[in-house]
Amino acid sequence: MQAIHNSPFSGSWYPENAGELERLLDERFAQSCGRTGPYLLKDALGFVTPHAGPAYSGCVAAAVYRAIQQVRPEQIVVLAFPHHGGLKGVGVPDVDAISTPLGEVAIHAPSNGAFRRVAEERVCDHSFEIQLPFLQKAAPRARIVPLYVGYMDAGERRNAADQLAAAWRPGVVFLASSDFTHYGRSFGYVPFPADGAIARHLRELDFDCIDAAGSLDSPLFLETLREHDATVCGRDPIALLLDAIGRLAGGGVYQSVLDYQTSGEITGDYHHSVSYAALGYCHRDALELNSADREALLDAAAQTLQRLRETGVRDAVRARGSFDLEARRGVFVTLHQGADLLGCIGNCSAREKLAVEAGEMALAAALDDPRFRPAAGIAGPIDIEISVLTPFRRIRGIEQFSVGRHGGVLKLDGHSGLLLPQVAEERGWTAEKFLEALARKSLLGPRAWRDPKARLSVFEAQVFSRKGA
Repeated sequence: MQAIHNSPFSGSWYPENAGELERLLDERFAQSCGRTGPYLLKDALGFVTPHAGPAYSGCVAAAVYRAIQQVRPEQIVVLAFPHHGGLKGVGVPDVDAISTPLGEVAIHAPSNGAFRRVAEERVCDHSFEIQLPFLQKAAPRARIVPLYVGYMDAGERRNAADQLAAAWRPGVVFLASSDFTHYGRSFGYVPFPADGAIARHLRELDFDCIDAAGSLDSPLFLETLREHDATVCGRDPIALLLDAIGRLAGGGVYQSVLDYQTSGEITGDYHHSVSYAALGYCHRDALELNSADREALLDAAAQTLQRLRETGVRDAVRARGSFDLEARRGVFVTLHQGADLLGCIGNCSAREKLAVEAGEMALAAALDDPRFRPAAGIAGPIDIEISVLTPFRRIRGIEQFSVGRHGGVLKLDGHSGLLLPQVAEERGWTAEKFLEALARKSLLGPRAWRDPKARLSVFEAQVFSRKGA
């Protein structure tokens, strides 16, 4: 065993001077906050983070490490891989510590002894070691368990995931290291020209792979990569992460995109571009708003409607609450008067912060729902219902849909539609009736959800309301 391994990436991938490296990390953390805002994902089970040099992917990686900094985990299991290949199964580098300009990081093996030791020189790779300065800044007291993940068939991956899940306890966080699309002739991957549309094409390609990862279905994720011949380098660590997390919390886990950027955007040169994504995985409960924030959203919607009805001015009131209202989440506002529906409009793309969207969607529900005359002109009190959505999770079919718990999203041949979870419960629908109604709302035939090309996703919603605004 080599007692201490000096990271070869110091002085090349990042500064070898401790002060310079600390300043670089501080800059990337500050830039991350400026890009994504102060909201941080709570109680995450795991993350996907990029592994280019901090000058390139550091800002996106910082979105993960800011969340880890808040969580203060006791142990972080880093799922990395050797870019040169040659590793089969999962191995722990046979070294006591790894040295960076910020000091030495002690290396631990899983407590259950599930994985074999491998020589450090055989696996040494930036997919793990580039994470170390970030870990030293964000979680200096955490035990670091590096696992290099090589090729495994489905059965071997299931066994490895079982071992990881069995070793998990509160205070443990999983971290999979991966970049996404590697575009350009130097990577041997040019599926579309580097023209004015390349940023859009890269985003569409990356998010198809990201959405597949959000399914927590590793075969679906790997199938999607094969369909695109995608150059996602950390496919094996991500697949193992999905399987391990799936064993811990089943269908109640959702993937959040914390940040996304390409090196082409940073350098202005898309002829050689690598994509970076920061992804977080947490249980639905970690996405719940507390009572004070729920009341703040209802206040904003009610005050917005009151101003609209009194003055005719379309001006949304911003909700005032905790940093949780700075999250970008899908939100729907539904207006009722007694049993009569007056309007229901939402935004499922999470384009704005919750603090802003509650008022905006209240205005849209009152003025823009084409099914009804504007609610703003109706006399008498109006009841407000707000539905805050989890991220979407792709599913393979009806067997993964739960009536009353799940809402649904269907996409097929340029058509799309969404139904909230409460719709099925209010109407007493079965899962099949719900999906047929979802297909009709998507302007498709009632059996369109069965089409092999259909994209079906589920989500959950936190629903809260107020009488008589």
